[in-house]
Amino acid sequence: MKEEGNVTVIAQRMISGASPSSTPNSPASQPPLPTPSPYSFSVASTRLRSRPTIYAYDLTLRSMALLFSFISALSLAAPSPTRTKRGAISRFYDNPQLTYCFTVSILAFIYSAFQLFKRVSDIAYRGVLISDMTSDYLSFILDQLAGYLLVSSSSVIIPVIQQMDSHNSLRKPAIVAVCMSFTAFVVLAVSALLSGYKLCKRIIW
Repeated sequence: MKEEGNVTVIAQRMISGASPSSTPNSPASQPPLPTPSPYSFSVASTRLRSRPTIYAYDLTLRSMALLFSFISALSLAAPSPTRTKRGAISRFYDNPQLTYCFTVSILAFIYSAFQLFKRVSDIAYRGVLISDMTSDYLSFILDQLAGYLLVSSSSVIIPVIQQMDSHNSLRKPAIVAVCMSFTAFVVLAVSALLSGYKLCKRIIW
C-alpha cells in the first residue's frame, strides 16, 4: 500500500511539473509585453519630416537667387539721374553695359520667381503645373543659361566701373549690381548642380 501511495504521489508531481502553466518558457509565465506609446511614433515621424531634403535646399536656393537678382536690378534703377562735368545727364540706360546688366538681372529675377512658384506649387499640388520630368530637364538647361548670362553681365560691367569717375553717382550702384549679380550666378550654379543630380537620378533609376 505504501508503494502504491508513493507511485501515486510521484505521478501527481510529474503531471504537475509537466503542466504548461508551470513551465518557465510558457506564455502564461512570461511578463506581458509593454504597450507602445503613441508619442514614440510621433517623435520619430517628426524627426523624419524635420530632416532637410534636396527639395528644401532647392527652394532655399531659388529664394536666394530671386533676392540677389532683384537687388542687382534695383541698385541700378534706384539712383536718380545726375549731371556729369560736361553737363550731360547720367543714367544707367545710357550705358550699354549697364543696360545689359540690368536686363539680365530682370530676366534672372523673372526666372527665379517662376522656379520658386513652381516649387511652392509642387508642395501644395505635386506636378499640377509642369510634370516632374519636364521640370528637371528645363531646370537643368535654363539654370546653366541664366548662370552664363549673369556671369557675362558681371564681367562686362567691371571695365565700366574702372572707367567711372569716383564722383559718379552710378559707381556705387554699379558695384552693388555686379556683386549681387555674381552672387546670383553662384546660387544658380549650385541650383544647376542640384538639377543635374535630380536628372541623373531620374535617368539611372
